[in-house]
Amino acid sequence: MPKQFTASESQLKPDPRYQDLMVSKFINCLMYGGKKATAQRAVYGAFDMIQNRLDKEKSEAMPKTAIELFHRACDNVRPAVEVRSKRVGGANYQVPMPLNRRRAQSLTFRWIIDAVRSEKGKPINLRLAKEFFDAAKNEGKAVTTRENTHRMADANKAFAHFAW
Repeated sequence: MPKQFTASESQLKPDPRYQDLMVSKFINCLMYGGKKATAQRAVYGAFDMIQNRLDKEKSEAMPKTAIELFHRACDNVRPAVEVRSKRVGGANYQVPMPLNRRRAQSLTFRWIIDAVRSEKGKPINLRLAKEFFDAAKNEGKAVTTRENTHRMADANKAFAHFAW
């Protein structure tokens, strides 16, 4: 049986500033047309803005550093289940399925990036910083997408026995 995944996870190097694999993966997902330096500039610019705002506000509920806020935002957006279409006896059912770690991270990054790219008119680093702040507070478009997915899975719980 062939391997399911490529060796990309073992080849992934940590990002140069924070030495964090998750940030490096996010930069790779944000990258468009092979322009990695542009994606790094956008992410690090957003982290700098987040850090400046965290230094000014000094809130107890918020993390102390931008990287901690990034991780909290990703944890708040990360889904536990998704619905998959399953054809049984001539009918299509939306079957809730639990997610593995890799798929959940992939959906997390995709939802954050889609939320950021859908908002036009501002530089990408401003939009990224805003979405990370909103996600850290359990608000924003990406968190709404996660809640809608969980709501749909909850509504289709009756078809969970079709998950095989």
